[in-house]
Amino acid sequence: MPGNSFGHTFRLTTWGESHGVAVGCTVDGCPAGLELNEAAIQHELDRRRVGQSKVSSQRKEPDTVQILSGIFEGRTTGTPISMVVFNSDAKSSHYDNIKHLYRPGHADYTWDAKYGVRDWRGGGRSSARETIGRVAGGAIAKLLLATVGVHIFGYTLALGDLYARVIDEDEIERNIMRCPDAEVAAEMIERVEAARRSLDSLGGIVEVRARGVPAGLGEPVFDKLQADIGKAMFSIPAIKGVEMGEGFAVANLRGSQNNDPFVRRTDGSIGTVTNRHGGILGGISTGEEIIVRLAAKPPASIAQSQETVDQQGNPATIEVKGRHDPTVLPRLVPIAEAMLALVLADHLLRQRTARVQMPPTHADREKLEL
Repeated sequence: MPGNSFGHTFRLTTWGESHGVAVGCTVDGCPAGLELNEAAIQHELDRRRVGQSKVSSQRKEPDTVQILSGIFEGRTTGTPISMVVFNSDAKSSHYDNIKHLYRPGHADYTWDAKYGVRDWRGGGRSSARETIGRVAGGAIAKLLLATVGVHIFGYTLALGDLYARVIDEDEIERNIMRCPDAEVAAEMIERVEAARRSLDSLGGIVEVRARGVPAGLGEPVFDKLQADIGKAMFSIPAIKGVEMGEGFAVANLRGSQNNDPFVRRTDGSIGTVTNRHGGILGGISTGEEIIVRLAAKPPASIAQSQETVDQQGNPATIEVKGRHDPTVLPRLVPIAEAMLALVLADHLLRQRTARVQMPPTHADREKLEL
């Protein structure tokens, strides 16, 4: 099956190319009755949009979304929700002189190897512009999750070896790096500007968290929650590593150090004292905060002279011109949030079919006692 759709019950399909007429998506499986308007989706698209700061591509795209179906009188109808964003500032001429060359670090060669034909204008569908559909669909998933108290947020944790030392959620949207540490954010901006001046790019780490996730989400054995999250994150362009909870650090721990003790909270719910497991055990959510980190490579499009070959394998030299991100990190944040939201929304709906009757929550029990 083609790989343009994601999800089981809450399902997203994206379409379109970087320099095509438009990009967009269709969301199927969203329950009827959810309040939804274009403004809520536009807010998330504006966070992903190019040209919003000096640390992103200077391509000027308004990324204005139009909802074509699935909404009536401000609420979802239960039918497919189709959305479109028209491209308005594509400059394909920037690629005319390199269209027969394979850009190092890009998917040019692999797309040729698979399909025998490719859209060389900005990478076509392999471009990160495809993620507009993900963010639009993720905006709907966020609204659905909010109805059960789930809050998702992400931030730039590291640029190279420069790590945030303070996690201040209120600081994230105050600086153009989306770093939760104001002092470190200023240092990050300096490094990005230096990389741009030297015609180079930088990689780093984005961390995304989900709070208020109910315990019990996940479909063992092959659709475990961390398996679907891993697939979601690895499907994002430029991602080369994903870890959850303590991630690779658990390899250096003993069981006595890694295990999170269970406790009964004052509200009657079950939780853990620590959260090294990152909110998932046995492929099922525990109710603790879900923590995911993504390692992003430096953007492959750099204006330095690089060695490559053409489509016939002849040696060549390439310099990639145009408007490109010196780092993907600030714009990766809303994309990562969207993908986590899509996974959790899908599993929330799937969980509703897992039992004949759902057990009462602590809040339900309190109401019965009254």
